[in-house]
Amino acid sequence: MTTTYPTPLARLIQELSKLPGIGEKSAARLAFHLLKGKKEDVFSLADSIGKLRKEVGLCRSCFGFTEVDPLNGEAALCAVCRSLEREQDKICVVEEPSDLIAVEKSREFKGLYHVLHGTISPLDGIGPDALRIKELMERLSSGTVHEVIVATNPTMDGEATALYLSKIIKPLGVAVTRIARGLPMGGDLEYIDAVTLGKALEGRREM
Repeated sequence: MTTTYPTPLARLIQELSKLPGIGEKSAARLAFHLLKGKKEDVFSLADSIGKLRKEVGLCRSCFGFTEVDPLNGEAALCAVCRSLEREQDKICVVEEPSDLIAVEKSREFKGLYHVLHGTISPLDGIGPDALRIKELMERLSSGTVHEVIVATNPTMDGEATALYLSKIIKPLGVAVTRIARGLPMGGDLEYIDAVTLGKALEGRREM
């Protein structure tokens, strides 16, 4: 990095450039914005970042993000897992906590979640034991869950993970379903790729 920046500014730019999608130029713009902003806003941002890893943990049931109890330093159950209004007989399995949030924003799913924290990827040396699959099976052993919706991404690893989950869950007598894949709202058939269009035709349903 160029030495024309004062050391504190260069240090901040270097740290910001480690964020995904942020190059040195973008990091510099963000750093300059912070310098021009109000001091209290900068201190508030720094305080929030400083507390992030300390005050956010993984829910001990679904392994999504939740707050840490300040009294014992342990992660509490998340709001979804605590809610008695959720459908307790359905679990939606996702790859990452961010996927849980995306599904929840749709407001279409009223059940519970389970976050795997990755996918099975033999090429990267990631097997089932590296994911939260054992914990999922423990949740299913209670007999209260009747359907598992697999919402892993439509990638090779996501598909492999979905097939593996179906193979080990179905013998328990639990229904395993896969989220549909197809055309985005407002999409134009002319510009849809062949694989997506093929999946949309495959998943067609009667009107």
